[in-house]
Amino acid sequence: MSNIKKFFLIFSIYVISHSIYAQEIRTLNMNNALIEEIKNMAQQEDTDAQVKLGLFYIQGLGVPQDYILARQWFEKAAKQGNRDAEYNLGVIYENGNGIPQNYKLAAEWYQKAAEKGRSNAQYNLGNLYANGVGVAQDYKIAKQWFEKAAEQGNADGEYSLGVMYEYGDGTAQDYKIAVEWYQKAATQGNVNAQFNLGILYAKGLGVSKNYEIAKQWIEKAAEQGHENAKIIITQLAS
Repeated sequence: MSNIKKFFLIFSIYVISHSIYAQEIRTLNMNNALIEEIKNMAQQEDTDAQVKLGLFYIQGLGVPQDYILARQWFEKAAKQGNRDAEYNLGVIYENGNGIPQNYKLAAEWYQKAAEKGRSNAQYNLGNLYANGVGVAQDYKIAKQWFEKAAEQGNADGEYSLGVMYEYGDGTAQDYKIAVEWYQKAATQGNVNAQFNLGILYAKGLGVSKNYEIAKQWIEKAAEQGHENAKIIITQLAS
């Protein structure tokens, strides 16, 4: 029996936790004139400008970092129904940036943005339902939001659906469907999906057992810094 086969037969660590959201903020090429123009537009109730200005304050780009001002500008845009502002307010409350952490308010803001089709809000809301944070735990509702996010190609939503099908959370356990969702997310570079997909190939769950393909996916995860993947690759190389 090859070393790779022996190792995969005894190694059974899975990444099953749902990812904690990391803020998604776009960095723009800025100068003082652009910042002043955006400020003027924001003061004239332009919601896109209000969101941009809020993001500048979040990152401290061209202005001093100030989470309170960021939240105020997001709130102004959210009052006009801007889904990006609603989403970013959810992030602020979930992460506790400049304010006490409040998962209940995070869920409320994510809900507003999710209903308007913001895929990251759909994923984050599903994540809160899956973990019972800020809302009552409900895997079926979580799955519905993950599906909406995945339908838009959201890799985190795809990965989370893979987890649900692999472990039977909110749905019947189905390794084959888990593999399909992990494949979609892994192809987009989702590190946890790459690792989990590799493990399923190694164990022959939902797919024909194939140690070489398993190794390829786990190597991809290791290249992105996945700790368990790095342990496997190091052991295989020894």
